[in-house]
Amino acid sequence: MGNDAREVIEKGEAVLGIEFGSTRIKAVLIDKKHEVLAVGIHDWENQLVNNIWTYSLDAIWGGLQACYQDLAANVKKQYGVEIKTLSAIGFSAMMHGYMAFDREGELLVPFRTWRNTITQQASEELTKLFEYHIPQRWSIAHLYQAILNGEEHVKDIAYFTTLAGYIHWKLSGEKVLGIGEASGMFPIDIEKKDFNAKMIAQFDELIKDKGYGWKLAEIMPRVLLAGESAGKLTAEGAKLLDVSGTLQAGISMCPPEGDAGTGMTATNSVAKRTGNISAGTSVFAMAVLEKDLSKAYDELDLVTTPDGSLVAMVHCNNCTSDLNAWVNIFKEFYEEMGHKADMNELYGTLYRKALEGDADCGGLLSYGYFSGEHVTGFEEGRPLFVRMPDAKFNLANFMRVNLFTALGAIKIGMDILFKEEKVTLDELLGHGGLFKTEGVGQRVVAAAVNVPVSVMKTAGEGGAWGIAVLANYMQEKGKGESLGDYLNNKVFAGEESSRVEPDAKDVAGFERFIERYRKGLAIERVAVDSMR
Repeated sequence: MGNDAREVIEKGEAVLGIEFGSTRIKAVLIDKKHEVLAVGIHDWENQLVNNIWTYSLDAIWGGLQACYQDLAANVKKQYGVEIKTLSAIGFSAMMHGYMAFDREGELLVPFRTWRNTITQQASEELTKLFEYHIPQRWSIAHLYQAILNGEEHVKDIAYFTTLAGYIHWKLSGEKVLGIGEASGMFPIDIEKKDFNAKMIAQFDELIKDKGYGWKLAEIMPRVLLAGESAGKLTAEGAKLLDVSGTLQAGISMCPPEGDAGTGMTATNSVAKRTGNISAGTSVFAMAVLEKDLSKAYDELDLVTTPDGSLVAMVHCNNCTSDLNAWVNIFKEFYEEMGHKADMNELYGTLYRKALEGDADCGGLLSYGYFSGEHVTGFEEGRPLFVRMPDAKFNLANFMRVNLFTALGAIKIGMDILFKEEKVTLDELLGHGGLFKTEGVGQRVVAAAVNVPVSVMKTAGEGGAWGIAVLANYMQEKGKGESLGDYLNNKVFAGEESSRVEPDAKDVAGFERFIERYRKGLAIERVAVDSMR
């Protein structure tokens, strides 16, 4: 592998994918067979500034540069060569949110991320207007809420986009988005594979009396499908990405995508009757639909695959943050006892212990709500643990309830899909941090949704690998394969995966837990109202 990989990198045949996750920016370099050659990582955190969850521009660019430098250093260390050029590059990021720019390309207000739950009025009014569910996270909800708030900056908007769209624009000069990411900005017309023109006209009519000097279509990105060219890395972009000046301009770039689209790609979940679940800081599950839903649901978003098929998506703001906080408490205790903690071993030990717990967690209840949770109607969150005095309070049940509650909100959304809309999936493919301890995350998810859950060996590389695959697909598109066929035939043929079937006792136990979870939401409401 070493000599072959060195040659691939030296010849500029490697493909790079970079994804901005909530807590980590990750770069993955692959060869034409989609094998990982090297990885670069930079950890970062959002900040709550003036009650808005945001990342600063310095954090965005400093984080990207640090991530790329880490990748370049690892390539040098592993193969003794520098990255001078590449076959293709792709960028992706956490979906949704709001970045608005003036005519000079200056950011008008701090980046508003997906995590904010500050657009309820806009979400409700647009959902009613379009007869189509517009979640609070979506870019159009943020724009309309800014209009409702009478924010001064709105009149000066020349362009608004998502984080992935912003990065791509600054590196290529192209104001474009992949259709999957675009579907988290504004509703998509599935037939035309573009923003819904009727709804754009409705929006323009809605705000006509405001007298802004722009129409909605003029300030949104152009929508592209997987496989289409999205421009090239400019000289300015090359310097922004690689501060050493080694990387050359002119590298082909694929349409920027969101973490939903890269997750679908990384788990081979773009064909109908497939689905995937990404579980980390936030959690979302997607099912590629065979037909439209019977009606709009507040708990279900409609997005698309990177090649434009309709997807029902349940997105929840909270998943493993509180779980991680508890693991860190155990780490702190372990180190106070004079031991050095190996985090992989600590997570593995605690997660596996959860499998020994009672099916329904022994009567324990917790909510890992670090932030608001739209699916259950919370604008803010308060992490909470509560139990009856006679509940079975032991380590196994404590870890089990923290794993179960990480999936509580998404279970409520998925029940609508499976129990009310009768959607059928052959399996769910899991990826993200929850699945790192073999078998545990899969078993818990299978219990929650009563569907087999598989994890592939590449799932650990996640969305950064997924966007690298999409970048390579753009290079191969001339051969006429659909994205689904390409993934089946070229990327995942012979792929190793582990599959966990739902256990009847676990499924019944999760049903009892979710009943307790639903009733206990009143406790969470009191916590939110009381703790200020």
